[in-house]
This record gives sequence, C-alpha cells and structure tokens, in this order.
Amino acid sequence: MLAELFAVMAPVLAGAGLGYAWVRLGHPYPVDFITRLVFNIGTPALVLASLSGANIDAGTFGHVMLATALVILTMGAASFLVAKLLGRHWRVVIAPMMYPNTGNMGLPVVLYAFGSAGFAYGITVMVTVSLFQFTLGAALDAKGNPLKTLVKTPTVYAIVIAMALLLTDTPLPPWLANTVDLMSGFTVPLMLITLGVSLASIQVKSLRSGVGFSLIRIPLAAVTAWFIAAWLGLPPLAQSILVVQMCMPVAVFNYLFAQRAQREPAYVASLVFCSTLLALIYLPLLLALLM
Repeated sequence: MLAELFAVMAPVLAGAGLGYAWVRLGHPYPVDFITRLVFNIGTPALVLASLSGANIDAGTFGHVMLATALVILTMGAASFLVAKLLGRHWRVVIAPMMYPNTGNMGLPVVLYAFGSAGFAYGITVMVTVSLFQFTLGAALDAKGNPLKTLVKTPTVYAIVIAMALLLTDTPLPPWLANTVDLMSGFTVPLMLITLGVSLASIQVKSLRSGVGFSLIRIPLAAVTAWFIAAWLGLPPLAQSILVVQMCMPVAVFNYLFAQRAQREPAYVASLVFCSTLLALIYLPLLLALLM
C-alpha cells in the first residue's frame, strides 16, 4: 500500500518540486504566459479529451456536478461560522473554504490514484469548481463582472461542447480527438510546475493561522462531500473522488484573487502554503482509506 501511495504522490511532488527549485535557483518563469496557456488552451483541451471519450453517462455527470455544487455551497455557508472562529472577515475566508485546488494538484492525484476510469469524475469536479470560482467568485469581488468573465472563459465552451457530446453519445472526429489529446498533454505537468513556482513566490507571514484553518476545513470538507455523495446515490468511485477533490489544499488562485482585491493576501498566502504542506501528510492517509 505504501508503495502504491508513493507512486501516486511522487509525480505531484516531482512536478511541484521542479517548479519550486527552478525559481529558487533564480531562473525566470513566465507565470502569466503559462497561466494563460493552461487556462485558454490546455484546460479546454483537457476537458474535451477527458469528457468526450469518458465512460460516464450524462446522468452520472450531472449528479457529480450537482454533488460538487452542493458541497461548494455548504462550505460557503460554513464560512461565516469559521470566519467568526478565526476572527476574520467572511469575505477573506469564504473563497479558501469553497475552492480547493482541484486542478493542478487534484487532477494528478486522481489520475494516478484512480486511473482513467476515475479521471472523468475528477475533471467533472474540477470544472464545476472552476465555474463557481469564475462566476460566483467574480460576483463576490466588487471589481469583477461575472457575465463578462464567463463569456471570456474558453473552458466554459469546452464544457458545453463536451456536455452535448455526452448527451448525444457522439464521439469527436478522429482528427479533432487526436488534436485535443495532444494539446491536453502539457496541461497537468505545467499545472504542477506552476504550483511549485507559486508556492516559492508566496511570502508567508503566519504559519499558525494556516494550520488552524486547514485543521477546520479538511475534516469539514471530507464529511460534507461524503454525506452529500451518499445522499445523491453516487457510485462508490465517484463518491471517493468527490471526497478527495474537495479535500485538496486551498487553491493558489485564491491568493491571486485576494491580491487583486487586497483582502488580506498575506493571510490567504499562509492558507495556501500550510494546506499544501499538510496535504503531504493527510492525502496519503485519505487515499489509503478510499483506494
């Protein structure tokens, strides 16, 4: 079991470690360019490549999206209580509570732990979280325009196309399937490397606050995801992946949004940093229970 868990975590640690070491050694890394490349080309291609050929019926896909949405909303509602416990404004806490790192850490873990059969569920959770983050998340930001953001997000169109293919049981033409498969290949590695770069660039002021937040959020997310998945009758594999994805560390994007809105970015940085480090401890234990 330990060998299997190490095989799951090793690619994640290697990718993130490469990005971290690259920046620490003083090499330049075009974060803005890579981020645009991943989100505008890689992620839509990954969604199409994974969902269009996925062995998952449209009903299950909808149920996983619904379950993810309910977990996100429940975590958002719990943010008000957690904010009071931690002595922070709810606007600072709500995004880290709602949006875990289901992309550049969650997807590799799901892929290596559950294989291609479970990867479609992992993608479903990720795209649902992304939709919430770039719509509801933008609405909570006074400077954001949710409709404008939604229209300019290529992943949204990829989701719509993938949904249409699932509902009509229509495969992609071979030339297009090969193209999106090729273009999606760089997405996960660049996600992991960028994660390491982001962690190396974050200035952490308080480790205690980040650890305290994680010790509250992770058990709450696990229990919430488990019961909602059981209540909706998700398949065991989908239930396990929902729990794993929603227990991922705080997404790095939460720090970027906090920086843009100037809502205690140093505090949010500590949440990202500490939750990511703690994931190295609790994720193997969680996977040992679910795999």
